[in-house]
Amino acid sequence: MKIKQFVKELNKKDLAYLLMGSAILAFGLYNVHSISNVTEGGALGLTLLLQHWFGISPALSGFIINFACFFLGWKLLGGKFIVYSFISGGAYSVFYYIFEQFEPVWPEIGNYPLVAAIVGALFVGVGIGLCVRVGGAPSGDDALAMSLSKVFKKEIQWIYLISDLTVLGLSLSYIPVQRILYSLLTVVLSGQIIGWIERLDKKNL
Repeated sequence: MKIKQFVKELNKKDLAYLLMGSAILAFGLYNVHSISNVTEGGALGLTLLLQHWFGISPALSGFIINFACFFLGWKLLGGKFIVYSFISGGAYSVFYYIFEQFEPVWPEIGNYPLVAAIVGALFVGVGIGLCVRVGGAPSGDDALAMSLSKVFKKEIQWIYLISDLTVLGLSLSYIPVQRILYSLLTVVLSGQIIGWIERLDKKNL
């Protein structure tokens, strides 16, 4: 089925979940992660690692990595994936911009890294989980996880865990262990939540 046909036959319920998931994700990243400085695994963590050791700008490395992940997703998952990912990724950017116009809801959350790790994981897990459940990827990380999950026939939360652990392990070369532990907590929890939401029976969504 061609991309134009997917756009024409876009499921309104799927669209609602893509927008809702993107809004939840943007809210959590702006109000929790950007303040707490809890680092990420996956593509974002990899761009920070490349910047630290090789001086490569995240703007360049992030573009290349995300492009490669979405290209792989398109090849393996088809036109619907690209349309839904374009919607969720674009909606995420719009919602994040809107939230930036306001002061953070809890600006002191950075003083409580354990709370930030758990709360942040809830927002990321639910937000991405809703998008992935209907076939969209808000970021390159999600596109890669969805693609590898299909190739290796593994539940998506384990794909997230492996990729995040790899990047966080490498990040120990320049980030203190305590900060990595909080990051590990948030990526493990968010990955499990994403997998749980993806497995939910459609009638429950």
